[in-house]
Amino acid sequence: MAYGIAYEIEVWYIRFFRKRHEIVGEIIEVGSNVKNFKLGDKVGVGFLVESCRSCPSCTTGFENYCPGMIMTYNSVHPKDGTMTYGGYSDMIVVDQDFVVHIPESLPLDKAAPLLCAGITVYAPMKYHGLNTPGKHLGVVGLGGLGHVAVKFGKAFGLKVTVISSSPNKEKDTIQRLGADAFLVSSNAEQMKVAMCSMDGIIDTVSGTHSIPPLLALLKPNGKMILVGAPEKPLEVPAFSLIFGGKTLVGSPIGGIKDTQEMIDFAGKHNVTADIELISADYVNKAMERLAKADVKYRFVIDIAKTLKSDI
Repeated sequence: MAYGIAYEIEVWYIRFFRKRHEIVGEIIEVGSNVKNFKLGDKVGVGFLVESCRSCPSCTTGFENYCPGMIMTYNSVHPKDGTMTYGGYSDMIVVDQDFVVHIPESLPLDKAAPLLCAGITVYAPMKYHGLNTPGKHLGVVGLGGLGHVAVKFGKAFGLKVTVISSSPNKEKDTIQRLGADAFLVSSNAEQMKVAMCSMDGIIDTVSGTHSIPPLLALLKPNGKMILVGAPEKPLEVPAFSLIFGGKTLVGSPIGGIKDTQEMIDFAGKHNVTADIELISADYVNKAMERLAKADVKYRFVIDIAKTLKSDI
């Protein structure tokens, strides 16, 4: 093993979307100091595999804000100086404090994307009061993050409206995901009718888009939370926030405690990601399809099956 309190898990499924940090599988070996897990447990590893453990963020359960956090891939681990390589392998060694139990009710392949996409939308909904039944949530963008936000919103008992630039996504939004309403962002009349109607908005879009029309959808004192990350700076006129006392904030993933809470909530309410399960030899084709936005809504690589088929 790479270090003390650790164990190995055989990777069954991981998400593939230019990242390597949504890993789920079954424990095949435990270290002598492991107390919270046993052989055969279904577990998951998300964005983090270590943090400093002593800063104010770490001591309050927000390891995701730790200045010294170690990511699951492309980071140097302080315990042995090695690189972290993520989940594109048949096994991974991880400290038990950065692993979560996967509920038996959740299929591993459909649970994997929740370890990033799920916690990315769950955490801000929790901390900004958008988990109270009866509130109205807007979800901007219907991709990997957006479709999970819809599902969590409905599980919280919210009214959920999707705002999208793609009219052809309306049927899927209402009939399959269970959203209450759909707005085409370029339809000025639809946007006008919905003004001042939403308690909060989760903006999942990573492309350049206009923020003021979305802020106009919020009720007074409403909150808009950015979880997408556009490359270019966003333009936000001051008065679009001042009038109405509106708040614009950003949010990353969540800490380990919140991630476990999120996955337990997902198990209780049957919240899963919509995925397409592929083998490792399909990765190049998957990249081509990703460039065309041709996936609903996540590719997940079945590593174990691929390796067995190669033997």
